[in-house]
Amino acid sequence: MASLETLLSFVNTWECDENDHLNVQFYFSKFEEADRQFRMMTGFSEALVGARRVRHVRYHVELVAASLITVKSYVAFDGPHMFSVVHEMIEGSTGEVCATAIDGYTPNPSSAKQLRTRFKEVEENISKAAVPRGISPSPFSGKPTIDDLMKSGAQVTGRSTVLPRNLNAEQKAEDAFALSCFSDAAAHVWERTPMNTAWLDKNEYGRVALEQKLSWISPLKVGDMVQVISTITGVQDKTFTIRHHLFESRTKRLAAVCDQVSISMDLDSRKTVPMTEEIRTALVALQSQ
Repeated sequence: MASLETLLSFVNTWECDENDHLNVQFYFSKFEEADRQFRMMTGFSEALVGARRVRHVRYHVELVAASLITVKSYVAFDGPHMFSVVHEMIEGSTGEVCATAIDGYTPNPSSAKQLRTRFKEVEENISKAAVPRGISPSPFSGKPTIDDLMKSGAQVTGRSTVLPRNLNAEQKAEDAFALSCFSDAAAHVWERTPMNTAWLDKNEYGRVALEQKLSWISPLKVGDMVQVISTITGVQDKTFTIRHHLFESRTKRLAAVCDQVSISMDLDSRKTVPMTEEIRTALVALQSQ
């Protein structure tokens, strides 16, 4: 049987952003629905493997309004985690793999043989497309405080409140809520750089994420107010990395962390725009100390 068809969906115009493609929060939302369906079809649950440590998403091909979406899901034991559920998002009319997600778990090593037996019907080798490239696959393990981050050069990039519409079936804030906060926050990070709004508008460029890794640290419930603290963590030839921290505002409790690889994209050619030395130097100066 191998992979299961876990989602048949569609890109609505209201799910697209200023770059005229599906916004990251809706990729995560669709992967979350695929995962719910996978659990129902297979009997998979966190009671077997523990809580999900990360959801690691890579974006390969743009999905635009009216695109058909199919997601296929399977279990992999050869990925970067002891146990992974892999979701592949496919454009339904072309068959292209547009995005991939690895849900990483760390079950008790003694249960490995039992898990292989239980999920052998839906086991595959992890696809090359899904393997992390620009971000370490390891779950976030630090314990930063807001004060520590601010002292090292981070900035407040967003504030929001968890509303009833942001909750999942377990009455916790869902991935899409966190990603909506991080997506909005990213623009405020970019504004500190030479690649600000004026520069983007002048050149007809857009802000784009190539890869994102979400690690939940503690749950959020309805009514919780949050703030995002963001910092640039690395600079490469064409890309730079951002780390977003989501804190519950009243208690200053860390709720989630998202690492992402970012690029600027030419909105006409839909290709990556190389960074100049001047821009790279400015980004390096903004990295956390």
